[in-house]
Amino acid sequence: MRRGISVAALVGVLALTATACGGDSGGGAGDGSKAASDPSSVSGTITWWDTSDATNEAPTFKKLVADFEKKYPKIKVNYVNVPFDQAQQKFKTAASSNQGAPDVLRSDVGWTAGFAQLGYLKDLTGTPALDKTDDFLEGPLKNAAYQGKTYGVPQVTDTLGLLYNKELFRKAGIDKPPTNWKEVKEAAEKIKDKTGTAGIGLNPDSYYSLPFLYGENSDMVDVEKKKITISDAASRKGIETAVDLVKSGAAPKPAGTDGYNNLKTDFKNGKLAMLIDGPWATKEIFGGEAYKSKDNLGIAAVPAGSTGTAGAPVGGHNLVVYAGTKNFDASYLFARFMTEATQQETASTTIGVLPTRKSAYTKAVLSDPVRDAYYRALDKAHPRPAIPQGGDLFTDWLQHYTKILTLKEDPKAGLDATAKAWKSALLKDYAIQE
Repeated sequence: MRRGISVAALVGVLALTATACGGDSGGGAGDGSKAASDPSSVSGTITWWDTSDATNEAPTFKKLVADFEKKYPKIKVNYVNVPFDQAQQKFKTAASSNQGAPDVLRSDVGWTAGFAQLGYLKDLTGTPALDKTDDFLEGPLKNAAYQGKTYGVPQVTDTLGLLYNKELFRKAGIDKPPTNWKEVKEAAEKIKDKTGTAGIGLNPDSYYSLPFLYGENSDMVDVEKKKITISDAASRKGIETAVDLVKSGAAPKPAGTDGYNNLKTDFKNGKLAMLIDGPWATKEIFGGEAYKSKDNLGIAAVPAGSTGTAGAPVGGHNLVVYAGTKNFDASYLFARFMTEATQQETASTTIGVLPTRKSAYTKAVLSDPVRDAYYRALDKAHPRPAIPQGGDLFTDWLQHYTKILTLKEDPKAGLDATAKAWKSALLKDYAIQE
């Protein structure tokens, strides 16, 4: 799962002027003039905090760093791999104290708006870091923006899809994946009747509730109208759809603890026919008993709700530049290089991540059925709310959504409690949509 840990909302915007941990020369004015007019003259040292998986992804990004240093031999990059679940708080602590923050950070899309509001990030609009913006996919570019300014360069993206076991579908006489939740329920019941296998796994993490909200044309919040919509009638209908799948037996009741990993284990070993998940899960799934032949894995767009609308959240990571760096030019060049189509294609074909640039979806990238399926699923994906509290919203909702899916709390009660908690602590200037 790629959504990140929440950013605590702080009061005020901090003025950041201290030296970043690696910046020792070049581009101090922050206008990117050298990076734009004479990039080969840019020199100095910058530090990059890479939050990718240290085992499966980081080696590829380290190689791309080496390629950057070959292209710009006067620039040295201090590469630091920071565990994803520690990076948000670690960056916030370093930036707020003006001590030890990296020049460039690989930021989860859910962190970017919060960091920007706090003044930790450089506005990259019009800088050399943000090159050929019309080449970026719409969703990832929206996830890099806050209040009309762009604070990140989209590096990788992802979304959720419906994963299914083709062999179990064939045994049950189902010739195509379901396109809405009603068909999911019918398929699950048929598979259980014909094969004895459980139907669809529903992850109790609150991030995975979003397709049910989107299926009813709702969301957690309406940013434009400044309304909390998690507890309105449309959202409630979406969550009740998920609950019905559990109550009917179409979906096994998830475990309250470690429910995600349990479901993934059952799916990869053929004990579960369908699962909602992202491209990051496929490597582990292909190691399971049921997918010794990769062709057995089917991937389709997440099912639609009663409105006929289908959609999943846009996830991924941006490269952001610390507002206190003393080497803007080198930071701009690095962020641009790492997000160019050539580098994105290399990362995609090597480790399977999805590019954010349209031009990076080459034949080599799309020849892989997993990447091709998720690329098509991105057409229906929804950008996340561009508010500083975006990541925090999942924390309160997680407690209640887990209880709701495990049938320990009534959906309306859990949704109302979530809305009140957000109104009290996170979104005091928002109204609760009835």
